[in-house]
Amino acid sequence: MQNWLERQVPKVVLAPTFAAILIFVYGFIGWTAWVSLTNSKLMPRYDLVGFGQYTKLFATPRWDTAMNNLFIFGALFIIISMVLGLLLAIFLDQKIRTEGAIRTIFLYPMALSMIVTGTAWKWILNPGLGIEAMVRGWGYENFTFDWLINPDMAIYTIVLAGVWQSSGFVMALFLAGLRSVDGEIIKAAQVDGIPTHRIYTAIIIPSMAPIFLSAFIVLSHLAIKSFDLVIALTGGGPGYATDLPATYMYAMAFSRGNLGQAASSAMIMMAVVFAIVVPYLYSELRAKHD
Repeated sequence: MQNWLERQVPKVVLAPTFAAILIFVYGFIGWTAWVSLTNSKLMPRYDLVGFGQYTKLFATPRWDTAMNNLFIFGALFIIISMVLGLLLAIFLDQKIRTEGAIRTIFLYPMALSMIVTGTAWKWILNPGLGIEAMVRGWGYENFTFDWLINPDMAIYTIVLAGVWQSSGFVMALFLAGLRSVDGEIIKAAQVDGIPTHRIYTAIIIPSMAPIFLSAFIVLSHLAIKSFDLVIALTGGGPGYATDLPATYMYAMAFSRGNLGQAASSAMIMMAVVFAIVVPYLYSELRAKHD
């Protein structure tokens, strides 16, 4: 009897958490999927009408703009963050004296919320307050840096802020990977006279493929769900120049009173996340099984 009770205690402890996840995560995912198949407007309706909301969604120019912006932002954000994080990790891997202080400095932005990051970069990039005003104050009256208000360049301000926020986290992942490489392999390569850059490109970096994949998954997730950074930095503007699927979903749900459109856009976002995460989970489970 005592052994049976001991086996039941973990289940009892975890039961409230499991129930909360079941209701507030998977339950609301199911609710959103249902609403996306209805003509819900300001208030939800539960009479199914098919995939009309998805047809309207893909026919909406604003949604096309949001998806194009997501592709631009996501590609640049992921690539630059990974390249910069790798270079910083390699730099710190040289056992420099001030490694602890430098690592803390680069990791600090990740401790800030996206709202704080977006607000700070909004000040930095504001033509009347930030970089442009500072350089003009030095006497360069013709200098312009108006990306924040330029519809063609505004999306790149989101990239700048996102890279600043996340590259330190990627650096920490890569640094852990570099420190986990077998030192004997590196010493053997050095004895054979292989240059340092070849050791990194031919031995160390290829062995870190799982870490690259993990960093890609995390950064992709951050890019797809980016909302607070955009709201704080540009508000989705100028116009719809920095609109992303997350901001589109918010606008449909709370500004336009169109829950059906918001739900359908949310389901498309979830499908994109699944398309990235599921193959990764499959490869991980398969590798462990093998």
